[in-house]
Amino acid sequence: MKIAAYENEVYLIRENGEKITGISLANAGGGHLGSDIMSLLGNWDEFSKWAESSAISEYPINIDRAKLQAPLTSSRQIFAVGLNYKSHIAEIKMEAGKPDIFTKFISSIAAPDAVVKLSGDMVDWEVELVAVIGKGGRNISRQNALSHVAGYMIGQDISDRQKQFAGSAKQFSLGKSYAGYAPIGPWITTMDEISTPLDLALCTILNGQTMQDSRTSLTLNNVDALIEELSSVAELYPGDLIFTGTPGGVGFGRDPHVFIQKGDVLESRIEGLGFIKQSFV
Repeated sequence: MKIAAYENEVYLIRENGEKITGISLANAGGGHLGSDIMSLLGNWDEFSKWAESSAISEYPINIDRAKLQAPLTSSRQIFAVGLNYKSHIAEIKMEAGKPDIFTKFISSIAAPDAVVKLSGDMVDWEVELVAVIGKGGRNISRQNALSHVAGYMIGQDISDRQKQFAGSAKQFSLGKSYAGYAPIGPWITTMDEISTPLDLALCTILNGQTMQDSRTSLTLNNVDALIEELSSVAELYPGDLIFTGTPGGVGFGRDPHVFIQKGDVLESRIEGLGFIKQSFV
């Protein structure tokens, strides 16, 4: 099932090639399941039972992709994982270890096809699989971790490298949290549509040229391991997001460096999840 935020409502989405159709969840679910995706996640068990028992055959509304909104804009926590692909570790000449955790601030969330204002001349791309927490908790075991995931989205961890590496202690969270620097979507694809273990192709395309090309199965720390690690310290809440890391091919890892310029178009794709696209001003 694909769940989207569209014209300030929750829609169930169906893709057929380039055609996207939908049905309002308020209509499909009788109006008792929640008026936004965050409230839906707060009643995830109830929604999951309803979804298993429902048989929706018609998605009668044509969806204008340009009007899709960020599926979640009020998550309590956004975790991000650095150094989770060997190819990325190698290109920036670092060493592998435990997952490198930082945060992105909620004010950086943007719609899937947002226009983004550049913060400087050293802005980079990082395509990432984003896990959406459906059921929260502390000390979640790796064996039970995926039962806490509602689904997945595409995310771009857009990064101002100058701000990120400023100062002796670095500024990862600040450098990755300018307005529009966390576009997500285009919708949440629920777990029933995703194969386990995760092995999805993901790529970044800048102005028609492929810059990143990898598979989610190549992460050093899978989603279940990340949830176990994070929940051993912080309580996870419904709607929390986990940006699970980026593969090699970022601009900062190239010689010479390549960064996003005014007028560039950045497209991020993950197999089975769709794509998001940003233009830059």
